[in-house]
Amino acid sequence: MRRSLTVFLSLAVAGGLAATAPAVASAQGRQDIPQSHPLWASPQAKVADTAPSSKLDFRVYLNLRDQAGAEAAAQSVSDPESKGYRNYLSPQQVRDQFSASDQTVGAVKSWLQGSGFQIGDVPSNRAYVEAVGTADQVQQAFAVKLGKYSVKGQTLRAADKNLSVPAPLANDVLGVIGVDQATSLFKPDHTDGAATPSAQSAKPGVVAPGPGFRNAGPCSAYYGEKVDTTDPAYQGKQLPYAPCGYTPAQLRSAYGLDNAAKLGADGKGTTIAIVDAFGSPTIYSDASTYAKRNDPSHPLTQGQFSQHVFPPTPGQEAPDQCDAAGWYGEETLDVEAAHALAPGANLLYVGGADCQDLSLDAALNYVIAGHKADIVSNSYGDTGEDIPADEVKAFNQISIQAVLEGIGVYFSSGDNGDEVARLGTPSPDFSASAPWVTAVGGTSLAVGKNGQRQFETGWETGKSKLTGGTYTPAFPGAYNGGAGGGTSRLFPQPFYQKGVVPDALSTKNQTGNAKGRVVPDISAVADPNTGFLMGQTQTFPDGAYYDQYRIGGTSLASPVFAGIMAVADSLDHFHHGFINPVIYKLTSRTSAISDVKHVDAAVQRVDYANSVDATGGLLTSARTLDYPNLTIHTTKGYDDVTGLGSPNGLAFLLLV
Repeated sequence: MRRSLTVFLSLAVAGGLAATAPAVASAQGRQDIPQSHPLWASPQAKVADTAPSSKLDFRVYLNLRDQAGAEAAAQSVSDPESKGYRNYLSPQQVRDQFSASDQTVGAVKSWLQGSGFQIGDVPSNRAYVEAVGTADQVQQAFAVKLGKYSVKGQTLRAADKNLSVPAPLANDVLGVIGVDQATSLFKPDHTDGAATPSAQSAKPGVVAPGPGFRNAGPCSAYYGEKVDTTDPAYQGKQLPYAPCGYTPAQLRSAYGLDNAAKLGADGKGTTIAIVDAFGSPTIYSDASTYAKRNDPSHPLTQGQFSQHVFPPTPGQEAPDQCDAAGWYGEETLDVEAAHALAPGANLLYVGGADCQDLSLDAALNYVIAGHKADIVSNSYGDTGEDIPADEVKAFNQISIQAVLEGIGVYFSSGDNGDEVARLGTPSPDFSASAPWVTAVGGTSLAVGKNGQRQFETGWETGKSKLTGGTYTPAFPGAYNGGAGGGTSRLFPQPFYQKGVVPDALSTKNQTGNAKGRVVPDISAVADPNTGFLMGQTQTFPDGAYYDQYRIGGTSLASPVFAGIMAVADSLDHFHHGFINPVIYKLTSRTSAISDVKHVDAAVQRVDYANSVDATGGLLTSARTLDYPNLTIHTTKGYDDVTGLGSPNGLAFLLLV
């Protein structure tokens, strides 16, 4: 399961994220903020003016003092061939060298206060100034007219043209987010990694646990333990039943972490932050219960876990509108998976006030600005890359600061393959496609009786339902989800992918001789048909209580890989930070990364029709692993489903 935000916006950045275009001069000593007017806010779409007394909460993001210098320093600290390799900066050093100055913050605050706004949050890294005021004050301050526009079935607020600021501030303002309601087009979209239950809402502001879900049997304790000999063969083969859900010990064994544990490395000394939306009221109870039941020698102690959840502010979406209970499941999976792989690591959960990018960025920035963790796992993203320019630029600055501080930021690559089914054209997902984060793709993993990795292939699932003795549709079935990947239209090829990613991939979706960033970078188990056993409080017909089920998605792969990196930190006695430059060099020099290749395999899966018990009957289906009919494919070497491959045990831990 990976939380995905579906986007229906028109990006005004041609050719990807480049340097911010020069501000356009306007009347009365003002300058436009480039690309600050959404294209959907056309005169033809306007339906009304915005009430002057309407309350708005927005952020003015600030430029770094030296964007080029910050990017050069980020490359230096992360590139093993650089003299500055791993000479990380402290948050204070980042502020002193690159962040907007106190004088700049003061000037922006003074202008906003003089325009009648109340000043809100200014984070410690001075990334933005938050302000609250009326629509009329916004119109006067930014020299625009706010209106209501009909877009994609909604009526949303936007300005009639680019926002502008006083000319002396133009070079300091990166962008303004929140004046328009573009983020209201970002709607959470469930990814059906495990037929995960959708949210159930109680009265406004109170969210009950989601509806219960259980896996039906038969299922296997390990891959291949049980074979379906009663149903018809699929492609001439009797299929093994899907695993019931891998346990922490099975995944640690499959990825070679047991060998690290023998050397005393289990993640201790590293803090993994997990960023999602909202905060589950039962998270510690669920995660600690899960560890006691499934990994009793590695309990999750109170001292290992902490949680910081941003409170909602007036005007933000209510939890039920964002499917808070669904996010509770996301948080629970991420926490349990990270602890399963790195049982000695500390865990910090940071929950955004709601499910929109603006709030999730604030949560991520909270971790980075204060260096509150060494690793950050993020199991959410937008569908494709059609993202407002201001959001892209703001996120880019947060991720660059993480690199400078030696913080590894991991994003799940997505659960909908190449996104053709939803977008009509192939695309990777943002934020995984951003150049200064590590995109974690997904695999189908076969763990044998003794914990060995029998095989690992790319996760792209085909589903054939068994009805009346016939599988429909026939092999390879209908596409049913898989790891995200592909070539970015938004970002050019980063330095670390040069000479490693095949030109046939980097030039996809490009014009001329241009090359783009390709996703993912590396991969780990994600297929819900070879997934992870998870425990969570859910609402069943007979009440709300803890129960367990198998789950997957690249939101499993991201915390799994974050846990592996935490073990690497403790084994190598340093924090690895942004690992992309290292792993792209490793792949051609060592066996530290296992090349994930296509494997012809399938499993038989049995599900309850009503999701909880057999009273509603059973549903049987064959699930093809590594479905072939997409524009992204698992191949020898680097590919756009699994990236460079997956970690190869102790060899990987010692060399990253």
